[in-house]
Amino acid sequence: MEELERLREKIDQIDEQIVELLNRRAQLAQQIGEIKKRLGLEIHAPERERQIFEKIIQINTQRYKETFPTKALLHIFREIISACLSLEKPIKVAYLGPKATFTHQAASEYFGLSAQYIPAPSIRDVFQEVETDRADYGVVPVENTTEGVVNYTLDMFLESDLRIVGEIVIPIRLHLLSTCTDISQIKKVFSHRQALAQCRMWLEKNMPWVDLIETESTARACEIALEEEASSAIASEVAAYTYHLHVLAENIQDNPNNYTRFLVIGKRSMKKTGKDKTSLIFAVKDEPGALYRALESFYLYNVNLTKIESRPSKKKAWDYVFFVDLEGHTEDEHVREAIELLKSRTQMVKLLGSYPRALIQES
Repeated sequence: MEELERLREKIDQIDEQIVELLNRRAQLAQQIGEIKKRLGLEIHAPERERQIFEKIIQINTQRYKETFPTKALLHIFREIISACLSLEKPIKVAYLGPKATFTHQAASEYFGLSAQYIPAPSIRDVFQEVETDRADYGVVPVENTTEGVVNYTLDMFLESDLRIVGEIVIPIRLHLLSTCTDISQIKKVFSHRQALAQCRMWLEKNMPWVDLIETESTARACEIALEEEASSAIASEVAAYTYHLHVLAENIQDNPNNYTRFLVIGKRSMKKTGKDKTSLIFAVKDEPGALYRALESFYLYNVNLTKIESRPSKKKAWDYVFFVDLEGHTEDEHVREAIELLKSRTQMVKLLGSYPRALIQES
C-alpha cells in the first residue's frame, strides 16, 4: 500500500505541473495574440499548428517509444491549441449540420472544442457563411471510400472563389440507434442515403423486415427515432450520446475500411509545410488528345496525381472540367512548372489551394 500511495502522490505532483504549464502556455498565447494584432497578422496559423503536431509525433515516437499513445496525445494537443487560440480570438467554423453529424465530428477534430461552430443546412450555405465573413472557415464532405465523391462540393468550387486550406480524413463507424431495447422491436430505419447504402448488406441480413427511409442527415434520423415508436437511426457514436439513444448494434457498415474526407475552406492561402497537397480544376479543348496533353504536364515534371474527377462544366452539353489533387505545394518548383505547362495546354486552370495533407489518414 505504501508503494501505491507513493506512486499516486507522484501522479498528483505531475498533474499539478501539467496545470501550471498549461496556464503558462495560455499566457504566452495571449501575448502572441497581442503582437499579431499589433502587426496586423493572421491570428490563426494552421502552418504553425502543423509544425507543433509533427514535432509532438517525433518526440513521442523517438524519445518515448509511444508509451503514451500518439493518437491520444494529438487529441490532447488539439484541445490545448484550440483553448489557447480562443484566448486570442474565437475561431468561427461553419459546417454541414446539424450537430452530431460526421461533418460536425470532422470539424471538431480539426479545430477543437473551443471553436465556435455554426451548423448550415446545405453545402452551399457553408460556402456562403465563409464568403460573407460570418465564419472564418467552413468544413464540407468531399469523398467517401465507399460511396465516392460528393459532387455538390466539387461543383461549388466552379462558382466560388474560396480556397481549400486543409483536409480531414475520419473513419466512418455507423451504429444502429433507438429508444427501443431490442432489434426485433424495430419497424423502420431512418438515415442519410449514404449511410443506408453503406449498411445495406448488414440490414438485409439482420433486419430484412424493416422499411428503410432516407433523411437529410444522420442527425435528423436520430431526431425522428426519438419521436417515432418502433423506429431507429443509423448514425455515429457521438450521435448516440447527443440524442440519448440506445446503441443496438455497433459498426454495421459493410466495408470496415470506410473513411470520409472533408475539406476545410477559407479565404487565405497556406504556406508550405513540406507535406502538402494541391487541388485545381482544368478544362481542355474539345479535340483529340487534349486530355492526354494536359495530364502529360504532370508526368513531365514528375508530379504525382492522387485524384482526378470529371464533372459537367454546366456551360454546354457534354462539356467537362477535371478536378485534380496532386502531391506538393505550388511553391515547389516542379509543381509550379507543371501547372504553368498545364495552363499553356488547356482552356482554363483554376487553383483551389495548396494545403497540409491530413495528419492521420486512418485509425
